[in-house]
Amino acid sequence: MGLGFDGFSSGATDVRRAIVIAFDRAGGDMAVRAAAHGGVQVVATITGDDVVAAALDGIAHADLHLIETAGAGADLLDTVLPVLRERAVRDRARMIVAFGAEQIDTVTLHLLGGPADLLCDAGLSDRVAAIALGRAAAAGVRERDPDSERLRRLNEEVARIAEVLARLARGEGDAGGSVRDRSKDYAAPPPAGVMGTVTAAEVRGAIRARRLRGQYLPAELFADPAWDMLLDLFAAWLERTQVSVSSLCIAAAVPPTTALRWIGMLVDAGLVERRDDPADRRRAFIVLTARAVAGMNGYAGAVASAGLGWA
Repeated sequence: MGLGFDGFSSGATDVRRAIVIAFDRAGGDMAVRAAAHGGVQVVATITGDDVVAAALDGIAHADLHLIETAGAGADLLDTVLPVLRERAVRDRARMIVAFGAEQIDTVTLHLLGGPADLLCDAGLSDRVAAIALGRAAAAGVRERDPDSERLRRLNEEVARIAEVLARLARGEGDAGGSVRDRSKDYAAPPPAGVMGTVTAAEVRGAIRARRLRGQYLPAELFADPAWDMLLDLFAAWLERTQVSVSSLCIAAAVPPTTALRWIGMLVDAGLVERRDDPADRRRAFIVLTARAVAGMNGYAGAVASAGLGWA
């Protein structure tokens, strides 16, 4: 019985079944290597022109769908990704999707918020880690895995932010109270000429001030992607502008894969939602929910009343 790259036993008792779906040979080879290191059994490999809906019908059930999008254009991804997502939902399988930064908006249009772990510009170790987390969960040892413990803490932090914003939206200043229903109701931009408790220029100034820290102190000490994204989206709401997924990943100031994970958690927390662009079916935006806007406005008003720097 050997050990995979992740340190888990690769014995038959916990080996999971995987399908590799790649649009070129290099991507297929990378996925197969990651599967071997991660201790999963590849039961089928689909590459090139065979990556179509008809090819999936004859494949046996697998727990993981390892998808490599390198070499695929937007037209092909628009056709194939919805089919792959439908298949994963049907089989209760987990998708691990590796893609380039130039494909963020196309991939997230179809897969954000679904049964997929999204890996942007990822290396072999990132792929293996994603596979290992899935195996650990299946084996009932997820909480003992350091990576999974980190993700648990991230989820807790997002939940904490959501609760604080919800309290502020209700005008509560103490630590008590419960979070309201997580309905994802879109907040329309403010009417032209109507001023709130904070301006877009002030929010953008706060964002610039946060970025200046990295010029004088180690930037990795200040990673706070959830708040950075909420600030960027709040400024966009005040400016009546739209923010794409790729732009929001840049605003997060963390690696794209990390940013996408945080976006997913903010969606789960009811603070942001995806909205399709009615003028372009290939584009979607991330927007604050009404609850998040109320919370951000409440926070800005509270710190202004206290004479503090609001961000």
